[in-house]
Amino acid sequence: MSHISTRPLWWLLIAVALIWFANLEYRTLVKPDEGRYAEIPREMVASGDWVTPRLNDLKYFEKPPLQYWATATAYTLFGEHQWTSRLWTGLTGFAGILLVWFAGLRLFGREAAGYAALLLSSSMLYVLMGHINTLDMGVTFFLTLGIVGLLLGQAQADMSKQRNWMVLAWAGLALAVLSKGLMGLVLPGAALFIYCIVQRDFGVLKRMHWLPGLAMFFVITVPWFMLVMKANPEFFERFFIYEHYTRFTTKDLGRYQPWYYFIPILLAGALPWTVLMFDAMWRTLRNRRLPDTIFNTQRFLLIWTVFIYVFFSISGSKLPSYLLPMFPALALLMGKRIAGMRERVLFWQIAPAIPVALLLLGVAVNVGKFADTPNQAELYPHYSAWLVTAALVLLAGVLAGMLLLWREKKFVAVVVIALSTLLSAQIGLSGYETIARERSAKHIASAIRGEVKADVPFYSVLTYEQTLPFYLKRTFTLVQYQDEMAYGIKQEPQRWIPTIEEFSRVWDAQREALAIMPVYAYAQLQKQELAMKIIFEDTQHIVVKKP
Repeated sequence: MSHISTRPLWWLLIAVALIWFANLEYRTLVKPDEGRYAEIPREMVASGDWVTPRLNDLKYFEKPPLQYWATATAYTLFGEHQWTSRLWTGLTGFAGILLVWFAGLRLFGREAAGYAALLLSSSMLYVLMGHINTLDMGVTFFLTLGIVGLLLGQAQADMSKQRNWMVLAWAGLALAVLSKGLMGLVLPGAALFIYCIVQRDFGVLKRMHWLPGLAMFFVITVPWFMLVMKANPEFFERFFIYEHYTRFTTKDLGRYQPWYYFIPILLAGALPWTVLMFDAMWRTLRNRRLPDTIFNTQRFLLIWTVFIYVFFSISGSKLPSYLLPMFPALALLMGKRIAGMRERVLFWQIAPAIPVALLLLGVAVNVGKFADTPNQAELYPHYSAWLVTAALVLLAGVLAGMLLLWREKKFVAVVVIALSTLLSAQIGLSGYETIARERSAKHIASAIRGEVKADVPFYSVLTYEQTLPFYLKRTFTLVQYQDEMAYGIKQEPQRWIPTIEEFSRVWDAQREALAIMPVYAYAQLQKQELAMKIIFEDTQHIVVKKP
């Protein structure tokens, strides 16, 4: 790769960027995460309060505000759209690719850097999570920034340069904390401590530049925490105790999964580079040669990836996106490995992706058979054509890449495989629009928008449809439903109605009112003899108004 001119690389970057950002607007927001993380910043803009996060106008202290602020800024500048709600996720995901390239260039050379960026931009889990509105991509970027700052800082002999890189590392960790809480500090700190023990090297702790580093960390993090605790004295217990200790150690959130939960996610998430991933990790583990610098960069990257996997495997709360911080570090290790790898070795490491692509093709053809409800049975067959196309693109790209590897054209082969995998993932993700109706209320909002007025109360009975507030640009009064808003309701109980019976009295007293409910709840309300006129109905929800 080192002999390739700059112009083709610029065209390659443009191609990746176009594929990466092409579908941010295309897909409907789906529940729960996309609706939630689109709505909280919308309410910030509407209320003008950027200190206290609120969901459905109720205090919501699960996460810090950095992504909310970024999305609220995008709304302010460009309007409230699907693409602006996903913009932060897309930007931090793409920036992570550029960051890995930069780190690889400084640490392992130009060829390894190029491969690392290509591998990250085409690892299946990283691509998918870079286009779904959650908080995990943002925190992954800033964790990676912190790690890169550490690695580049420890590689410097010049004290001033070392200090500058370490201050950047501390800034990255501070922004990670503002993205998703104390994990932004605890995880890198624990990984570094494990490194010190494994390597029997505590000298790195003397090169952390604690005073300027902590000063930078606190300058970034402290202002919001002080402001939010001043406005909400109850914040400390909820955020620092419950959201960190309790979430990790208990099964209260309904996200408990067995210890082996992440095995298939990692195997599938690293596609089509899964075998290469294990090879790179094994080579790093076996490499006992002293590094060129006093800090063993490769060993730290390995410890980081293994620690992230183990940490979340023993957690009481598990989601696929929790593995995301592993992938930039893995990409750096794989990039270095692939730069020194013979074409035929990579050929055989890529080969297992062929039966996987064929399996995906078989699933795509028969996706309708996975339907569990009449609604799914109607929608799923429409998804099939998209999934078939995605599987064929992946299969064609892997086969073409293997042919190029056989002809000893490694860089072109990796480019072909990477671009086809990225394109395949984007096609499959975009095709989800055909079945998004099942997990979104956009169609409900379109159907009832003419009935909704700012001064007319709107009740959400026995349910909360996460995407409806964003599409209707308003909040609801919850009726006999709490879920993740239970804490906010406890703080401001006047903002909800605890029972159906009390709701019946409130409804009867209203001159105009609207309510959304699950289909099964309509019969329950009829028994209360409520005056209701149906203005929308599908297989999941009914919306009524006061006649």
